[in-house]
Amino acid sequence: MSGKVSMNTSTIGTSTKRAEPLPRIGALKLVLPLFLTTAGVISLFALLAQMGLEADGQMSAKLPPDLQSWKVSAAAVDQIWGTSKTLSQAERADDLTILRRLHLALVGTVPSLEEIRAFEAMESQDRIAQWTNHLLMDPRVGDYLAQRLSKVFVGIEDGQFIVFRRDRLNQWLANEILDDRPYDKIVQQMVSEKGLWTGRPAGNFITAAVTGEEVDENKLAGRSARAFLGQRMDCAQCHDHFFAQWKQHDFEGLAAFYAPVRISAVGLEDQKDFQYQVDDSKAEGGKRTVDLRVPFGEEWLPAQGTERQKLAYWITHEENRRFDRAIVNRMWGLMFGKPLVEPVDDLPDPPVERQSDPLDVLADEFRTHGRSLHWLIQVIVQTKAFQQESKHPSAENGEKFDVASENWAMYPLTRLRPEQIIGNMLQAWSLQTIDQNSHVFVRLFRLFRERDFLKEYGDTGEEELALFTGTIPQALLRMNGEFSRQLSEATPLSAAGRLASLSNDREELVTGVFLACLTRRPTAEELQLIEAMCQAHPVSNATLAEDLYWTLFNSPEFSWNH
Repeated sequence: MSGKVSMNTSTIGTSTKRAEPLPRIGALKLVLPLFLTTAGVISLFALLAQMGLEADGQMSAKLPPDLQSWKVSAAAVDQIWGTSKTLSQAERADDLTILRRLHLALVGTVPSLEEIRAFEAMESQDRIAQWTNHLLMDPRVGDYLAQRLSKVFVGIEDGQFIVFRRDRLNQWLANEILDDRPYDKIVQQMVSEKGLWTGRPAGNFITAAVTGEEVDENKLAGRSARAFLGQRMDCAQCHDHFFAQWKQHDFEGLAAFYAPVRISAVGLEDQKDFQYQVDDSKAEGGKRTVDLRVPFGEEWLPAQGTERQKLAYWITHEENRRFDRAIVNRMWGLMFGKPLVEPVDDLPDPPVERQSDPLDVLADEFRTHGRSLHWLIQVIVQTKAFQQESKHPSAENGEKFDVASENWAMYPLTRLRPEQIIGNMLQAWSLQTIDQNSHVFVRLFRLFRERDFLKEYGDTGEEELALFTGTIPQALLRMNGEFSRQLSEATPLSAAGRLASLSNDREELVTGVFLACLTRRPTAEELQLIEAMCQAHPVSNATLAEDLYWTLFNSPEFSWNH
C-alpha cells in the first residue's frame, strides 16, 4: 500500500453518529456544510496564489535573493559551536520535522494537510528557506508574533477601561511585523508616541501603564529595561540592586524620561519643563527632584527632542548592544522554545570577546542587516541548530548529553505552550488551513475553542519563555474533556470524517491522521501495530480515525516541540 495521502479538500465525507455536541458547536455544524465546499475552494486558491504555486501544486523554482546572505550569517553562528573536536552535532532532521518547528514558531500551530501537500510538491533543495520566505508574507505570522511580543511589551493585564486597547496594539504590531519594519523603528514609536491611542495604536504601550488618571512611570521604566534591553532593573526602584551594578538613581533616572507624559483630551502628550520628584524622607520637604539619567551610554542621548524621544533614541542606538542582544535572544527563544541565554530579561553584560559569543555574533549581524525581524528569522532557520535532530549520540551518557544540550548540538525538547496545544488540535481538525481566508464560522469555531481551552490551561503572560510543564489535571483535561472528544469526532466537517471517507485504504487513512496531528508519517512498526489491532478488533474507518485522533491528541509527541 502507498504511504502517500491523496486528498480532495473540497469534498465532504460521511459521518458516524456520536454523542450530542454542545449547543454552540451543534449550531455551527448545521450551518457550516452550506459554505464548506465553496470556502474550501476559495481557501485553496488563496493559498496557491499567496505562495506562488501553479494549479498543479508546483512552486516556482526561483530562490529567495538573500538566501546566500542568510546562510553566511547562519554559518558564522554555527562555527562557534562547531569548534569543539570532542562534541559531535546531531544529524539533520527530515524536512517535515523542520516544517513542524517552523509553523509552531511562526504560526503557533502544526501545518495543515493542505500546506504539507504544497510543501512536499516543492522540488528545491532549499525548500525550507523558500517556505519560510512565503510564510513570512502570511498574516498569520504577523498576528501570532504580535501576540507573543505584546505580552512582553505590555503584559497580559486588561489595563484600564477605554484608555488601553490591546486589540489596536496587536493589530498595529502585526502589520509592522508583516511589513518587516525595522525593529528599532517599532520600539521608537511605542516609547515616544503621542496622540490618541485608538488612532495611534503604538501609544497603547504607554497607556497600558495607566493607573487611575496617572501614567505609572516606574512600571514603564522597569518594563522598558526588561523588554528592550534584557535587564531586570526593577529591584533598583527602592534600593540599589543587590547582585547587579544597577543603582537606585539609575532606575529613577530612567523613570524620569516617562514622568512628563500625561493623558489629556487629545491623548498622550508630554508636559514641558516638567520636574520629576520622588518621595524621600531625607530630603527637604520629603521630596527630591530627579534628573534625566541613563545607566550607561550617556553619550548616546540626543540633544534635541522630548524626554521620551530622547529615551527611544538611546534605547535603540546602534552602539547599544543590549538592545540587539535582547530581541535576538527572544526571537531565538520563540523559534526554539528555549532562548540562547536564560533568563531572557536578565542577560549578562555584553562580552569583550564578541566573536566567541553566539548571541553577540547574531546580534551584530542583525544590526548590520537593518534590524529586520524577517532577516533574523531566516538566519535562525538556516542554522544547523534549528535544522538538526532532537536526539544526540550521547543520549546514554548523562554528562555528555548535558554538554551537548548547552552547546546546541541538538534541537531542544520543549513543551508546547497552551495556545500552541489547542492550536494544534484545531488545525488537525481541519484538512484545510485555518486562516484569514477561512469561512467566518470556521474562525468563530476556533476562537471559541481557543478561549475556552486557555481558561482551563491558563496563560504564562510576560514569563512567556519560562519553562512550562504540564500537570496531571491538564493531561486529564485533554484525555477526558470535551475538547478532545469534539475535535476527534468523524463528522462531515472534520478531518477525521473526511479522511475516513476519502482514503482508499487503511494505510492511507492512518498516514493522513499522523500527518494532520504530528506532521509525520507513521513508522512501519506503528502501521503493523494498528493493522494487527484492526484485524483483531475490526472497526469502521470513521471509528478508526476517531480513535487515532484521540490517541495522538493525548500522546507526549503531540505536546512537545522536537
